[in-house]
Amino acid sequence: MKTTEDSNEVSIKTEDQTQDGKVDEDKAKEGAENHVDVLPSVHEDENTVSKDSPQPDIQSSEKPEDAVEPDKGQNSSKTEEKQEVSTKDEDVKEAEKSEIVSEAVKQDEQPDSTVASTDQEEANDEKVVEKIDVQDSSDVETKEDDISKNDSGEASEVKKEKDSSQEDEEDKVNDEKPVEESEKISAQEEKPQPAEEEQIEKDKAVKEEKNTEEEGKPKEEDGKPEEEDGKPEEKGGKPEEVDGKPEEKDRKPEEEDGKPGVEKKAQEENGQSVEKSDEANIEPPVFDVPTENAEGDDSKPSDFYYDYEEYASTSYVSPESGIPENILHLFHSFGYDSKKKSNLSLLPGPTAVFAAGNLVHLLDLSANTHKFLRSSSGGGIGAVTVHPELTHFAVAEKGQKPHILIYEFPSLKLFRILQEGTERAYSFVDFNPNGNLLASVGCAPDFMLTVWDWINEKIMLRTKAFSQDIFRVKFAPEQEGQLCSSGTGHIRFWKMARTFTGLKLKGELGRFGKTSLSDIGGFVQLPDGKVLSGSEWGNLLLWDGGLIKVEICRKGRKSCHAGSIQQLVIDEGELITIGVDGFVRVWEMESIDTADTTDESDVFEVEPMNELKVGSEVQLTSMVKLRETKPADESEESIESIWFAQDANGGIWKLDLSFSHTTKPPEKLYSYTAGKISGLTASPASHMVAVTGDTSVRIYDYLTKDALCEYKCPMLSNSSSILWPGKLIYAKSNILLVGFSNGLLRSLILQTNEDEKSLTLQQVLKPHTQEVTALAIHPDDRILATGSKDQTVFFFKLNSVIEPIGFVSVPGPVSHLQWSPDSFSSSTLLVCCSNGKVAEVAKPGIGAFDTSHSYKLTLPMKYFSFQSIKSQLRRDEARERKRIEKENKLKEKKKELKRRKDRGEEFSEEEEREFLNVEEEEEEEEPLFFPAKPSLLHAAFYSEENKFILSVGDYDAGYLYECEFSSDAVSVQNPDIAPAEPINSLAVPESNDIPATTIYHSQNAHCLLVGFQNGIIRVHPLEKDINMETFKMDVITLPYWQLSMHDNETGFVSSICESNDGAFLFTGGNDGNIYGYNFLPFEEVYKAMEGQRARLPSARKDADEVPADDIDDPQAYSIEDAKLKAEHDRYMKEAEAKKAEERQKIQKLRHIFTDIIKKNDQLPENVRLKREDFELDPSLRVNMHEATNKRIERVRLEMQWEKEKLNLATRKLKNRFSDMIDCPRITLHALNSEHTVSSYRITRLADEYFKLEKNIAERARLGSLDGGNIKGRRLSDGLDIGRKQSTKEELEHQQSFLQGAVKKQKGTTLQGRQAEKVAKAIKKAEEAKKKREQRQKEWDDLYKSKPAENYEDPADISDIQEAKANIGDFKLKTASDYVVPEHLRMDTEKKKTQILILQGLIFQAKKEFNTKLTSLRDNKQSRIGDIKEWVKELKEIQKKLNGTLRKTLPKVPKMKPDELPERKYDYTRDTLLEFQALEKERELADASKKRSGMGMFGGFDDEGGQDGEAEGDKEEQTTKSVKSSSTPSRSRHLSKASKTQSRLEIEIAKINEIKLVYQRNKLLRLINQSITAFDAELHLLRHEKTHLDVDIKMADLRQITLLEELILLKEYEKRENTLSGRVSGKRMELNDVYTKVADMQVKLESKRRDIEKLTDREKQLYATFNSYLGDNNKFADFLTRVFKKKIKRAKKKKAEEGEEEEGSDMSSDDESDWSSEEEEDDSIEGGFDDSVCPPGCDQQLFDDVLNLREKRLDLEEALVEEKKIADQQKKDMDSLVKKSKVMESQLKTALDALEEFQVEKQGKLNELDVVVPLHLHQVEHVSNGVVPADLSSCLVFTNQSLIGLQRRIKELQHEKAEQRSLFKDARMSHVRLIKDRKIMEQKIERLEEKCEQMMMLKFGRIVDLDKLDSITINKTVEELKQKVHQNELKNSAKLLRLDNLISELKDTITQLTRVNTRHLEKYNILVNQKTSLEKNLDQRQKDLNFDQNGDKKSDTRERQRLMQLVQLQAQEIQALKEEIGLLSRKGGHILPPAQPPITRDDDL
Repeated sequence: MKTTEDSNEVSIKTEDQTQDGKVDEDKAKEGAENHVDVLPSVHEDENTVSKDSPQPDIQSSEKPEDAVEPDKGQNSSKTEEKQEVSTKDEDVKEAEKSEIVSEAVKQDEQPDSTVASTDQEEANDEKVVEKIDVQDSSDVETKEDDISKNDSGEASEVKKEKDSSQEDEEDKVNDEKPVEESEKISAQEEKPQPAEEEQIEKDKAVKEEKNTEEEGKPKEEDGKPEEEDGKPEEKGGKPEEVDGKPEEKDRKPEEEDGKPGVEKKAQEENGQSVEKSDEANIEPPVFDVPTENAEGDDSKPSDFYYDYEEYASTSYVSPESGIPENILHLFHSFGYDSKKKSNLSLLPGPTAVFAAGNLVHLLDLSANTHKFLRSSSGGGIGAVTVHPELTHFAVAEKGQKPHILIYEFPSLKLFRILQEGTERAYSFVDFNPNGNLLASVGCAPDFMLTVWDWINEKIMLRTKAFSQDIFRVKFAPEQEGQLCSSGTGHIRFWKMARTFTGLKLKGELGRFGKTSLSDIGGFVQLPDGKVLSGSEWGNLLLWDGGLIKVEICRKGRKSCHAGSIQQLVIDEGELITIGVDGFVRVWEMESIDTADTTDESDVFEVEPMNELKVGSEVQLTSMVKLRETKPADESEESIESIWFAQDANGGIWKLDLSFSHTTKPPEKLYSYTAGKISGLTASPASHMVAVTGDTSVRIYDYLTKDALCEYKCPMLSNSSSILWPGKLIYAKSNILLVGFSNGLLRSLILQTNEDEKSLTLQQVLKPHTQEVTALAIHPDDRILATGSKDQTVFFFKLNSVIEPIGFVSVPGPVSHLQWSPDSFSSSTLLVCCSNGKVAEVAKPGIGAFDTSHSYKLTLPMKYFSFQSIKSQLRRDEARERKRIEKENKLKEKKKELKRRKDRGEEFSEEEEREFLNVEEEEEEEEPLFFPAKPSLLHAAFYSEENKFILSVGDYDAGYLYECEFSSDAVSVQNPDIAPAEPINSLAVPESNDIPATTIYHSQNAHCLLVGFQNGIIRVHPLEKDINMETFKMDVITLPYWQLSMHDNETGFVSSICESNDGAFLFTGGNDGNIYGYNFLPFEEVYKAMEGQRARLPSARKDADEVPADDIDDPQAYSIEDAKLKAEHDRYMKEAEAKKAEERQKIQKLRHIFTDIIKKNDQLPENVRLKREDFELDPSLRVNMHEATNKRIERVRLEMQWEKEKLNLATRKLKNRFSDMIDCPRITLHALNSEHTVSSYRITRLADEYFKLEKNIAERARLGSLDGGNIKGRRLSDGLDIGRKQSTKEELEHQQSFLQGAVKKQKGTTLQGRQAEKVAKAIKKAEEAKKKREQRQKEWDDLYKSKPAENYEDPADISDIQEAKANIGDFKLKTASDYVVPEHLRMDTEKKKTQILILQGLIFQAKKEFNTKLTSLRDNKQSRIGDIKEWVKELKEIQKKLNGTLRKTLPKVPKMKPDELPERKYDYTRDTLLEFQALEKERELADASKKRSGMGMFGGFDDEGGQDGEAEGDKEEQTTKSVKSSSTPSRSRHLSKASKTQSRLEIEIAKINEIKLVYQRNKLLRLINQSITAFDAELHLLRHEKTHLDVDIKMADLRQITLLEELILLKEYEKRENTLSGRVSGKRMELNDVYTKVADMQVKLESKRRDIEKLTDREKQLYATFNSYLGDNNKFADFLTRVFKKKIKRAKKKKAEEGEEEEGSDMSSDDESDWSSEEEEDDSIEGGFDDSVCPPGCDQQLFDDVLNLREKRLDLEEALVEEKKIADQQKKDMDSLVKKSKVMESQLKTALDALEEFQVEKQGKLNELDVVVPLHLHQVEHVSNGVVPADLSSCLVFTNQSLIGLQRRIKELQHEKAEQRSLFKDARMSHVRLIKDRKIMEQKIERLEEKCEQMMMLKFGRIVDLDKLDSITINKTVEELKQKVHQNELKNSAKLLRLDNLISELKDTITQLTRVNTRHLEKYNILVNQKTSLEKNLDQRQKDLNFDQNGDKKSDTRERQRLMQLVQLQAQEIQALKEEIGLLSRKGGHILPPAQPPITRDDDL
């Protein structure tokens, strides 16, 4: 609330400001009539004059000077105002105090007197503005703007300056109000408090004195408060505006002068303090917005609404033009911007809400009705969202300082307006789940994230979200105060928290880490705070704490979607994702939420629960759920799962996501043009309009607003241009000409058949290779011109079919075409190119060009290249402005001079010239700029002959240029001419350098329509006498009417067209929107045309009409390419004909040459020419061969790649289809019957099976290491482990002493008496050691055998388990008390294992059978081979037999093709040649039948078959011939034989004949036996397969059951894993506790031993002290007191601390290490000082006692410390024991839960049906003598099991009796053992007492026997002496031994030399004997004569004797050689021979 003092201060303003305010008011009134009634049903008052008429951006640069003056006046007067304000600081202070008191009184009734409300505090205490660094991932926190000052004076001054600037604007609005109205308003204010009366009176006096009005803030009147900040009041005057916008928004005085912004403004206006809060508590954010207006609050009441008409943007009309505002009126929107992100929302009805350019389109989906709301800014709609309660929807706009408009639904009243949220445009808005907050995010340049209290129109928080585009911002559904935003390459997580400085917004940038950077289009916040987002590559990213926790994909690393994920939704506990691939997938939420990975890949694989493919060419970008009551035709189930989806390819879909058997398929409700509108044309004969843009051509009836028909392009090419020829071209006007992006031109005919409309292809041509951009028809000559990006223009003749004429090349891509008017001397085509070039082409003559070879035409052409002159124009304009300014200044000075002269001042001529001299500021002009790339040419129009006007974009936009073709002949024909400047130019009024993209003349030439790049439509009404046959550039300066319709950023106006009657206008833009307007009010047009519909042409679609063949090949030839190809083919055909002619000539010459060769061969040899003589040149043949080889090699190299490609393809096909087959289907046929047996066609087992085998083997090997053993562990186990470890350490410690002694004993060298002494000592120690070890081993064995308290004998456990297993208790799984044993519990892994094992068994059984069958097939092949051999033998026998004895030979069986399938593709060269020959024969015969039999390469059996058939045919022929001539030949043969043969020969012939017959019959029997045996084996195998089929079918049924169980187990897998994980986790935790207990026990044992050691050392210390005292020491008591004295010692300092504290820190006399704790410090009893040795006492003894005392004190301190540690460890031990008990109870609870789950799962498994085939005789359940019809309640049980159960009853009774007897015996044994233990304990006690008595007798005390045993002697010196002596003896003995060895070796050498000599002599003799014997032997062999009847025995003996002799001699020779070799080496030894010599046989 403002005080009156504030009003007084800010009401001072200059006269100029007041006048300027009036001018602004007049200016606003002039544009008040610019209004388009978009929604007449909502706003019925059409006469309301809008004063909020913001002029679009296009005219912002051309504002009138008087509209700008208020800003200047205000800025110029700011300093003066500040001075006036500063003079009244004291008054302001008093006013502030009064205001604070007033506010405190008003807030006494509220709970919190310091804060009016949470939102008010947020608005008044902070301003959140922050800069964000993209690279820094640190937290981003908005900071409060520090506006507090050091003293109240500075704060008041700041406030006054702000209020003065603000009130200046408000005063302009209220300046025209009468004083009476102001007094009336003041009277309505709330009665002030008494403390304020004096101040109020003072305020009234000031107002009366200055006669100035104040806006003030009166209290609510009738619940409707007035507006502030330039907003209009509901029942008051409206604020004046500058150019249709609130003056406050344009100027922003607080920002210009560095004053506080919006938040501070709100603080100061509400009169609250701007000091920081003293609260230090951080509270959670509270976002409850008050629904009622608190006293003093400026929020609007709940029933307050704005006037929509005042804020809706309207049209602009040139001032004083008289142009009616309703010259154009929107009647419908046919488009949908499907490319805009999240451009679909849903309201009740259902009503779809989406943005369409500058409109909000509300589409009732059930009634198909349309409503439209205009934007307030005229810049477009950025985003639309719906309130969670479906009562309101928000419209975020685009433009300068755009608004967010909140509309109520269904009333569509304007409820709230949110301002100052961003600079240019909003990209996304979203309500929080409660609906009381709204988040918005802006586009470039600020990218501002703002959180609104939208009900109160307050900004709560704001900050910069990111430095790049933000796609989406959403509130978290569960975590209040959390948001998330995402966009280009980022995602950000925001948190709102209340701190001591107010509400803060903290943002954390998501870090991708090693994951690739991605644009985030969709995300969803999970209930636990994590965020799940999509990615560009289609996977899901799970964010946790600003980092990617895991990346989620499908199994096999497949992406979740093929492409980016656009939206994620959580619905009913399930996650739904949609992607541009057209799929909707549903995922299990729990799996996604708990997704995690353990490997380094950070990828989690999961499969969706359900998925829906909407369509093949669908790109889903957003989806909304239907949230309302069901319609009449919908079921309750279906309405819960109905969604509506936005398709980026131009559609709205209705989806049913129930995923049940009643799910409906996706339904496309509406189809729109996706993307930009490339072409728009109206029918010249009916009310239809055709649209192109995407892959379709659509026709609408704009009266009914329905889509009539659609033509879909068969290829993925967009339609780029369209033309609807008039009646002059086609009388019925039913033909459309459409150009496409792939260069095609299609002629479509519009037809109707039984009220069905269709677009049918009539003709298709391809004149271009790139996009067809322009179409133009010459109406007189019916010539069509098409322009393309391939820089060509093609001409066609339009007849019944389109006939190509030819084409010309142009200098650039064509953007526009126009034929010259009829008034020109020649008909030409103006071609506008987008690269700045223009060409003029003469019209081609029909039939004047030869196009037989090519369609390229040579036509006269002119060229023009555009040169930019905009920079020169701007320079000239600047110069003109300076000149005008100079003239104005000169006029003002002349007036001033005249006024001064009139007042009597005198001026000399020189002074007058000096006074009138206007000094010009010399400003350096900017250099002329010429763009490097030519500006884009949008359109070109003829103005005169040889002249044209260009509309240019890019840099040169904002002007129209008139250009002229050069008259130079050279440049005319040269397309590369130098750029030329336009001859004239004209600026487009108020265009703001926005190019005019489309210029259209109306049919009646009454207006010119211009479309701009920013989506604005402009209409220039024309005078009747203006001739528009040519374009006049001056018309662009005429008054105009304009309206912003399309989106200002993407709404490039691409097309404008008019209806056939001129009543309707249509515009299309790149934003995908199509708007329809009428030139008259729509109501009148509709009445005039009521009942009419679009008249379709009378052409009917014939039922048998065949549509034209379309071009569906993207590589199809264009017309020119096809023509060139045809010419090339013709040339090639002619060349081939010529080659054929030459070949015929060569063939004739060959025939002639062949005849000559034949004649030469018939000549006599002496005159015959040789073959070489015919060769004229032998090198020709060589060259031919070389050339042929080269060609072959070249062809081979050329085909190498193709060959390798085909080989690779073949290998891939084999790998895919053939190699995976383990055994193909083999059908084995019987030989004598039709029986067959087929193999099983089986595929190889999957890799999972072999992995399973490996895992099973591994588990079997590591079965003993099962982790389940943890389950049986108890706390006592851990304690036992600790005890064992401690015992082991004690043993090691006890045995450590003797180890050194043993090592020394091993290396001793003592001898004699000393050695005996040492040996005895060592032996004694060893014996003692062995005894101790033996005793310790016995104790260890005894302790090991001692069972634990919970020990159970494994044998007993196994017996119990065996008894349970064999007890015979068959518990049904369906029983309620059935508990699933742990080893029988089933999960998915085990079930998969069962399935794989079953598959392996099936595979093994089939494979074994296939092996048998293949072996039988091999047997058949071998039998066929044998039969062939036998048949050959039979043929030979048949030839030898007479005809009467011959029999028909059996046919040789053949292997059929299906018996050898592996040879199907085998081939040889012969088969290939045969196939080639057959192909040639087929070609010659023109046979139409295909080859039968084996196919292409089935020739491996053909040879055998043909041979067999040939042999069979020959055999049959032979048999027939034999039969026919058997009798006469037989008689002739016999008669001849009787005449020629003798009787003996005849008998011999008969004998041979009988033999042959016998052999033949034998072979026939063998053949029959072989065939019969094979058939028998085949029958057996067939029976075996029958049984195997039954088994396999049973296995298949079992497999089906297992699969059903697996599916069921998968449903429970998640819960089971959770429970099992919980159990395993508890077990692991319990195991950790047990381990810690064991470790703690070990530590306690170790600490106990340490304490015992310290105690022993203390005892030893006392013993040492007693030994020092000795006996009868007179100072014993004194020394004992000294020794036992307790002193307090200073703590020992660390070494480093001691070094640092040396020197000055220490006193001259350091503190004593000990001090007495007794009261008497320096004396003891008897008057002795314990620090001084008393007289008579040994000083050494005294010092030793003191040293012992120090040691005692050290030991006591160490002992105390150890005990403390031991106590602490004991406490830890106790806590661990308690924790273990808790963990055991938790583990038990988890096990119980798991057990319950297993029971539940088993119950579900029991519900599955299992197939059990039974024979009828197996069913023994008989009721009333018959088998019941229903066996569902029966139990399948075998008789053997039933008998076994009955027998088991008796066995159990017998076992029970035996167990009772055993228990009785065991009990008696237990009692006996207890007695024996007591006796043994008594015996042990007696022995211990005896041992102690013996020790006391022998040693006088209890001693440690182990230590006594370790005592030994010191033998170091003795060992050294003994070692020296032994070394001397060794050395002397060694020397003597070496001398003897030398002498012996010398004697050995001499003896060996002699022996060697004798052997050599003997060797010589033997060699001589051998030579002589060999000579004698040779001689005897020569003279020897053998007689056949002689005696060979003596020879044999002699031969043996000689052989033995030779062997003997050879052995001796070898032995001698070895001896020689040994003797030849030094030191060699003679060895015996390798084997004994062969003994001589005496008999020999």
